Amino acid sequence: MDAKLLVRFFGTGGEWFGPCVVILDADAGVKASGPDSIVSGGMKSYAPRLVSGRVPADAVLLMPDQSALLVVQQFRDKKSTGEIATKQTLMVIDPTHIVAIEFTDFSALKVLGVSMPVLDMSEYREGQLVG
Repeated sequence: MDAKLLVRFFGTGGEWFGPCVVILDADAGVKASGPDSIVSGGMKSYAPRLVSGRVPADAVLLMPDQSALLVVQQFRDKKSTGEIATKQTLMVIDPTHIVAIEFTDFSALKVLGVSMPVLDMSEYREGQLVG
């Protein structure tokens, strides 16, 4: 992704932004497709893992010199005791490996100077067969 475009999204003032999904040209994100479980005899059954370049970020910061994008992730895990454990990770990403940034809202359009799209929010679209 072009460094100038990253600067337009995240600036160089050392401010944190988020949430978003950073998409890389590498297998950097691992997600379980379901829960792991213990089956008969105490053997563990691991859910399949999906590996992709999608890295969900709770917060991102572009370094002022544009040398790296810092990505913070938070994971919450409920233990068998009912206690919730929070794990935080920090990823330092080379901006030259960023393919795309996926935002959860349309705020990025304003940064790009593009107007909001007009979307049909109705349940049925014109010409749709309803049975």
